[in-house]
Amino acid sequence: MINRLWVRSGGRAKVQFTRRVGAYGLVRDSGRVLVVRDGAEGEFPGAWRLPGGALGHAEDPERAVVREVAEQAGLTVAVTRLLAVVADVATFPESKGALHTDRLLFELSTPHGASSDGSGPESARPGDGVRGVGAELVDQACWLPLAEVAQLPVTPFTAEALGLPVTPLPPTAHRSRDPFPPQHPDRRLRFGAYGLVTDPAGRILLTQIAEGYPGAGLWHLPGGGTDHGEQPATGLLRELVEEGGQVGRVVELLGVNNLHNPAALGPEGRPLDWHGVRVIYRVLVDVPTDAVVTESAGGSTARAGWFTRDEATDLPLSDIAVVAIGQSGR
Repeated sequence: MINRLWVRSGGRAKVQFTRRVGAYGLVRDSGRVLVVRDGAEGEFPGAWRLPGGALGHAEDPERAVVREVAEQAGLTVAVTRLLAVVADVATFPESKGALHTDRLLFELSTPHGASSDGSGPESARPGDGVRGVGAELVDQACWLPLAEVAQLPVTPFTAEALGLPVTPLPPTAHRSRDPFPPQHPDRRLRFGAYGLVTDPAGRILLTQIAEGYPGAGLWHLPGGGTDHGEQPATGLLRELVEEGGQVGRVVELLGVNNLHNPAALGPEGRPLDWHGVRVIYRVLVDVPTDAVVTESAGGSTARAGWFTRDEATDLPLSDIAVVAIGQSGR
């Protein structure tokens, strides 16, 4: 799913800033890892990476990664947990564009495990699933020992996930075809980072949504949409200062929450088919202060406050706050 923003600087031509969210899977078996090689029409032609790809509109990230692995490698997998979330930006000077991709990396398992008798690599193959994945997008999929993967040209996010040295791919490694397909006029994608923010006493920081915004009056997790080129955790800590006046540190990635509202009210009063992907982190504020909303919050946050867990559960909470606080009490 892709979201697009055009910006004009002075008298120069418009620059197209585009956002995309992708889900990728790390599958291990007997010291080997499953990797795929992009074909001529893939994102990184000739480079190796973890299987996965862009989310479809309204698609849950966990379902997306299961689908992509089935299409690209012919394997049935299950999601174990969310391992990491990273962002990268690719620039395309010839089309005056920059593509920001938020990549969610999941740990995956196979129901019965890959075969250990040497037949595993042959069982992984490019698929021909419903989105037409084939040799032009992914031309090879196989199980390889980590030492062999280290000798291949791999994408930076794959190298980082596998603990290998990260070497940027040359600009020519990106696909040559138009990376900015037309966007549906009534669809929107928003990627955000939110925090279950606590202090050493176990209090929870919540923010109240201001009048005129969806969910007005509900108490919400600090956080919001990330900026183009911004890492999710960095965006969350920025929002924490803006919405609560607190300096915190990210201590754990809790999970991802998917939101689809096919009739959200857009800024012009027109219904929009809204898709939100929201990652949730656990954040610790070591030296808490009075919760204060700064002007940088942009008006969407009415106030902020510290609450005990019992006090928080008695408040009218947003859906994502209910999920995060509920998980914290387990």
